[in-house]
Amino acid sequence: MTSLPVLEMTKRSQEIFNIIVNNYLETGTPVGSGVISSHPDIGLSSASVRAIMAELEGAGLLFSPHTSAGRLPTHAGLRLFVDGLMEIQSALPVDSQASFDSLSVGDGLSVNQALDKASLALSGLSKCAALVMAPSEDLSVNHIEFVPVQDRKILVILVFSNGHVENRLIEMPAGIPAHCLVEASNYMNGHYKGKPLTDIVRLADQDRVHHQTELDTLTSDLIARGLASWSDAEGRDEASLILNGQTNLLEDVKAVDDLARVRLLFDKLEMRSHATQLMQSVLAADGLQIFIGAEHELFSETGCSVVLSPYRNADRKIIGAVGVIGPRHMNYARIIPMVDYTSQAIARFLS
Repeated sequence: MTSLPVLEMTKRSQEIFNIIVNNYLETGTPVGSGVISSHPDIGLSSASVRAIMAELEGAGLLFSPHTSAGRLPTHAGLRLFVDGLMEIQSALPVDSQASFDSLSVGDGLSVNQALDKASLALSGLSKCAALVMAPSEDLSVNHIEFVPVQDRKILVILVFSNGHVENRLIEMPAGIPAHCLVEASNYMNGHYKGKPLTDIVRLADQDRVHHQTELDTLTSDLIARGLASWSDAEGRDEASLILNGQTNLLEDVKAVDDLARVRLLFDKLEMRSHATQLMQSVLAADGLQIFIGAEHELFSETGCSVVLSPYRNADRKIIGAVGVIGPRHMNYARIIPMVDYTSQAIARFLS
């Protein structure tokens, strides 16, 4: 392979390279010399174009999938093109911004509802699969309540400091009177409001022994059962995931040779360990990232690429990421500003 450093590419070589990549991103198919020579900005014969294409191929930026076919960008070539887009990143069109600006207002949405709304808007506009990841934070609890429901069940409601609400059903202890539900709620809010959930689980277990005089046996049992619903989450540092628009990718038959592999990718992403792995990659980079195919092991066998951007809370701490999964030939120029703007909209909502 000959060497053709990017800085030594002639203007003409760069123009032809960009035309090939742009055509590939639009069609997903090889680009022949005839297409390039007929381009209004290229005043060269097919033979001259083929000579330049051969130079680009020798430099490792293009390859031919088979004899007499046109050229496709190699992984290195596509990476070179995408990195160039990152340097001259354009703004998201105003009409597309409106789909995400409503997140900044909130409009009574919980955090999960806002993230789901962002994911749906992103998948709709990008025509790809969209994902939003959030690490499982040990958030403080602002309110806890025990509410009786039918069939001898109790609904345990936890309201977290970020506005997220979680509900769990537990069995109602035998013979428990209504005042125990009120006592348990009051006790929890009086003693543990503002503390992280993992601390509440631990402290409540200790306090039930030391403050037995404040709680009768039934109330104490009720608190123990209610908190046991969340105790399995103690110590976990995993990412939760919202995934929308999978059919957009599955329907793009040019994106992959084997649709089963893409379905397997979705299954993997929905496993907390794999979502966490992707989240850690974003945290390490501290900025918008693009993984092209084999650059990330989750996507190595699917022919897919992913554009990911972190979002931050009011303290400027990265707490999650939003992104798009699409075919290797996705429209990066359109999707990069879209993902970046979505992350900013989520950050404004959280602030």
